[in-house]
Amino acid sequence: MANYETVLIARQDVSATQVESITDLAQEILTEDGGRIARREYWGLRGLAFRIKKNRKGHYVLLNYEAKAEAVHEMERRMRLHDDVLRYMTVRTEDLPEEPSVVLARRDERDRDRGGRGRDRDDRGPREDRGPRGDRGPRGDRPFRDNDSSED
Repeated sequence: MANYETVLIARQDVSATQVESITDLAQEILTEDGGRIARREYWGLRGLAFRIKKNRKGHYVLLNYEAKAEAVHEMERRMRLHDDVLRYMTVRTEDLPEEPSVVLARRDERDRDRGGRGRDRDDRGPREDRGPRGDRGPRGDRPFRDNDSSED
């Protein structure tokens, strides 16, 4: 059996539980003939680089596994027929990583740096320091600039 990595992208309007059921289906197909799932990660709802079937976002799932080629072909065939799956990509790999992926580790690190929920609005300082729109200080007077620089 060979090692593989598959990334699935599901439609943005399905729930996270429906994405889990799609992932469960893929996992069942792969483990029927003795395959083994080493890593299964839900990356969440992320923006797509371009529109796919009128969707701007998608639920991303990563699977790292060891399986027979026939099981991988069957899983890909069923994902192709599934209405909620926008794209999938399977790549054969040399090793079978079990530690968290770079995407998940980076997200955990970012959440840790923010303190869980990010910066509070009250951390911006007093309102009088921010100017009339609340986002920057006063602009001051601008000097007059003559755009007509054509000299005859």
